[in-house]
Amino acid sequence: MEKAVDWLRKKNLARADKQSSKVAAEGLVGQYIHTGGRIGVLVEINCQTDFVARNEAFKELVTNIAMQIAACPNVEYVRLEDIPADVAAKEKSIEMGKDDLAGKKEELKEKIVAGRIEKRLKELCLIEQPFIKDQTITVDQLVKSLAGELGENIQVRRFVRFTLGEGIEVEQSDFAAEVAAQMAGGK
Repeated sequence: MEKAVDWLRKKNLARADKQSSKVAAEGLVGQYIHTGGRIGVLVEINCQTDFVARNEAFKELVTNIAMQIAACPNVEYVRLEDIPADVAAKEKSIEMGKDDLAGKKEELKEKIVAGRIEKRLKELCLIEQPFIKDQTITVDQLVKSLAGELGENIQVRRFVRFTLGEGIEVEQSDFAAEVAAQMAGGK
């Protein structure tokens, strides 16, 4: 049974790869608002036809990916190719300057840093993440599996995550210190 499941998964992935060159201009914009309304996600997932976009399995994929984005606060990009060169260069600069690399040969240092950067950049990419409902597959494998099943190119195009209060500077006050200062000044 396990071998049959593996075979079907591989077959769907191969079929999805064949479909990936076709234009995917239909699809859905899905949303997920996390319990309590503190995190919200909008995601656009494209497919080739509106017929597939109305399919329940496709709608479920959109919802699952929106939930995935909400659950992964470090994810900023859809795929590795979307990461700007300056972000990758900054990561390399940070890694090259780490203390644990001091005294190592330059070629060894480069290999270590390359591995660390690859890992770090994958942490920033949605499709590289383990799927939250089945940690044995990545989001990319989930999408390709459904693409193979439905026989269409399916692509995660873009997303945005909203976190309540993000980017707003909140004035921090120490009420006890204010009271103490007023009492000291009032003597």
